[in-house]
Amino acid sequence: MADLIKVGMADYKVGHSPSTLVSYGLGSCIGVSLYDPIKKVGGLLHIMLPDSTQARASDNPAKFADTGIPLMIKDVVALGATKARLVAKIAGGAQMFAFSNASDIMKVGTRNAESCKQILRRNGIKIIAEDTGGNYGRTVSIDLATGSYKVKTIDRGEKTI
Repeated sequence: MADLIKVGMADYKVGHSPSTLVSYGLGSCIGVSLYDPIKKVGGLLHIMLPDSTQARASDNPAKFADTGIPLMIKDVVALGATKARLVAKIAGGAQMFAFSNASDIMKVGTRNAESCKQILRRNGIKIIAEDTGGNYGRTVSIDLATGSYKVKTIDRGEKTI
């Protein structure tokens, strides 16, 4: 039976087939998955904010896209993945609350998604699927045997991207 490995908020885990990595309750946060389809190893990162340089000091690099993604890449490669084969899928980045005069700073979900895309692109990792935006939460999981990335919502059902 496959292991189910839980990834908390501002956390990441890496593993190999037949494990499944799961993260619950993504709102404006992003669930970034990396996967090497040949070695069947990957990781899941639950980022909260786009940029560590714009926040108060934090000793948790997994909280931010700019520090968490490179760290997860390093750990997935250490498990045997080849960086050139890694593919990414992302989900989350919702606008959970409506503001009448929302400035860009209040659009955390959009900023999170854009930051993840830029960092993955800079690292030469192709995003092959995404489910971002909207105004609803998500739970995500990646099956490391297949690379299947499931996105579950309360009232929109479940889909595989």
